[in-house]
Amino acid sequence: MSLSLARPLRPRLPATCASGPRVSGALLPVNGASLRYEVVGAGPDVVLIHGFSLDMRMWDAQLPDLATAFRVVRYDCRGFGASGPFDPAVPYTHAADLVALLDHLSIGHAALVGLSFGGQVALRTALLAPDRVRALVLLDSLLDGVPWDDESKAGLAELNTQLAAGGVAAGREAWLAHPLFAAARRRPEVQARLAAMVADYPGQHWLGLDPHLPDDAAPIELLEQLTMPALVVAGEQDVPGFRAMTDVLGQRLGAADRVLVPGAGHMVNMEQPAAVNALLLRFLQAHRA
Repeated sequence: MSLSLARPLRPRLPATCASGPRVSGALLPVNGASLRYEVVGAGPDVVLIHGFSLDMRMWDAQLPDLATAFRVVRYDCRGFGASGPFDPAVPYTHAADLVALLDHLSIGHAALVGLSFGGQVALRTALLAPDRVRALVLLDSLLDGVPWDDESKAGLAELNTQLAAGGVAAGREAWLAHPLFAAARRRPEVQARLAAMVADYPGQHWLGLDPHLPDDAAPIELLEQLTMPALVVAGEQDVPGFRAMTDVLGQRLGAADRVLVPGAGHMVNMEQPAAVNALLLRFLQAHRA
């Protein structure tokens, strides 16, 4: 299957976001790739990590509120969004990429906020460099080792079928139809924003062109080692598998608070931004230092 998916950097936020703070953005070269990032606001550092196939735009509704009290960093992980395709011959980990970004921005320690795949990146980073992580916020977080529900597994099987038959373009359509996004599909503006991000996903991970190094031990086996404050959140309408992952995280992260957000599915921050922003501000203000 051929890969011709490079895209130019697309326009990002204007020089000021809705609440007024100045936004600065750049590309950080890392071994075999580059990371597109943006920084806005002032105060203790908070890093936002997006979900799989998405990019930093999924945090648009959080950025203005958080930037009133924090220096907020959001970025496109390797192989996603404006970070674009990467060299499939160069091994890496997303956790090491994030630590490199922290080093580049002279961030000694930060609160990490991740959704789904982004929650998994946050967990792996906290395990790799616990002294760099002040607090964890895990929104509908992926936790390998907890089984997916049957409907979600069927959706992944259909994704693989479509990828084999029609390549990345067909895979994008099948992914947007996955049960994970069922609640989001009931909100046309959220669905449109998801579709725009997925359209910019190069798809290398789907094509087996991902040299991400395996974990020495699965994060689920090490959760009790993480002692920093944590907030574990799930949309009440998320699929059963991810709600089960949230339950495990809430039970096994000793310093975790657990919250279910009514009226939201997997994309909880996009579906119920006001409720999520209030949770984030309350938790992050309580753990500024």
